[in-house]
Amino acid sequence: MSNMTMQERIEELHKRRKQAMLGGGADKLEKQHKEGKLTARERIETLVDPNSFEETGLFAEHRSVLFGMAGKEFPADGVVTGAASIDGRLVHLASQDFSVSGGSAGEVHSVKVAEIMEQSLKTGSPFVFINDSGGARVQEGIDSLSGYGKVFYTNVMLSGAVPQISLICGPCAGGAAYSPALTDFIIQTRQARMFITGPSVIKSVTGENVTAEQLGGADAHMANSGVIHFIAEDDNHAIALCQKLLSFLPANNLEDPPQAEGDPSVDPNPELDDVIPTNPKKGYDVRDVITRVVDFGDFLEVQAGYAMNIVVGFARIAGSPMGIIANQPSVQAGVLDINASNKASRFIRFCNAFNIPLLTFVDVPGFLPGVQQEHNGIIRHGAKLLFAYSAATVPKITVILRKSYGGAYLAMCGKDLGADRVYAWPTAEIAVMGAEGAAEIVFRKEIAEAENKAAKRKEVIEKYREAFSTPYVAAGRRLVDSVIEPSMTRQHLAQALEYLNTKRSLRPAKKHGLIPL
Repeated sequence: MSNMTMQERIEELHKRRKQAMLGGGADKLEKQHKEGKLTARERIETLVDPNSFEETGLFAEHRSVLFGMAGKEFPADGVVTGAASIDGRLVHLASQDFSVSGGSAGEVHSVKVAEIMEQSLKTGSPFVFINDSGGARVQEGIDSLSGYGKVFYTNVMLSGAVPQISLICGPCAGGAAYSPALTDFIIQTRQARMFITGPSVIKSVTGENVTAEQLGGADAHMANSGVIHFIAEDDNHAIALCQKLLSFLPANNLEDPPQAEGDPSVDPNPELDDVIPTNPKKGYDVRDVITRVVDFGDFLEVQAGYAMNIVVGFARIAGSPMGIIANQPSVQAGVLDINASNKASRFIRFCNAFNIPLLTFVDVPGFLPGVQQEHNGIIRHGAKLLFAYSAATVPKITVILRKSYGGAYLAMCGKDLGADRVYAWPTAEIAVMGAEGAAEIVFRKEIAEAENKAAKRKEVIEKYREAFSTPYVAAGRRLVDSVIEPSMTRQHLAQALEYLNTKRSLRPAKKHGLIPL
């Protein structure tokens, strides 16, 4: 090679590059397509702006010689890494190549991922990891494990500094599943499976029979485990979700979220006056409130199929991104339970880390009573919600739509947990408990002594409701800043957001608080 001309050297480079770009070969790439999946490089091309991808580590090679690995070629060591732009904004990414040894993660594979993550941190840009791998490369033994460890450690270094998004587009098993679990958002396609131990191991250890789909499919992780945040029909849908999600997020924790061409209109919306049913026991879909106050009715719901008694997601008001948390009266009357507390707390922590203001819509009858809930730690999990809201220093705006009872009133960001603005609709009932339960306690003696107990009970319930189940007592105590007309909600929110833009909140110096995990 020493006496080759420059032209010959360039041709050699082109040949090597072409070979490496083919991954595991044309037949293996074709197999991806037959399974309804894109290849590792196609996923990147679809996700990023045209011609913006700069690859690093194309010629990376493993250095393993044991178990028949000597001389085996794994192009790019089974993972494509580099930098690119999405919508003109810098991101760093890694995309596992299933065509190369099943995307198995060896030492060099994982070190490449960790190194590109470090670039993400240095440049203050989001990191996207597209997973499609059979797991650790067994032939490399402990070196493979060590590689995973480096990735996990780097995930934690990036946490809260730059957004991290995982796309699960194929198998993601064993230790590999813990990297996505350490990131901020997980998007799983219907073709993908994610679990720590597969069906065969479970069968041999516990005797339980389960399919891979039942164990680690997208529906199982959305409805049961709450591990993932979005279900995608296929790779293209997963990529579109990732692009949309990034549009709401700042590049890092030192930036404000990106302003967009918002809807400047703050005209009254009379439809909001009719959302709350006249019967206080009747449910309604809180998303009917959300979509009527945000720009263009555009709401990106997060974990839509998990703990559906609470709704969380991203939207904009007058172009400014915000994180929305709302009780859902159409599911279990919007009661707070363990899963809802966890779902909301995690979302609040993310928004606070990335300077995204919080908007809370309240219609909550309380925490869910029950032996199961108490024994599974509703006290500990409910406390996460109190902790997350109290610790959040971003602008916090609360709108009380209807019921706001007891400890749940506080847990949904009442004034005492640091809400900067609390608005109440005229239908708001702010009280220690519902009128029925409270009247039984407060007027027990009167009911017991009455000749017509039923009539007396009805009378005292009305008496209690008139005294406490309105927003005016709370407004009198300055726990509600303003009682507003529902139709004017958007105008109040847009103004509050503008005025709270420069909010500062000083906290005691410490390493970090101790959220009740």
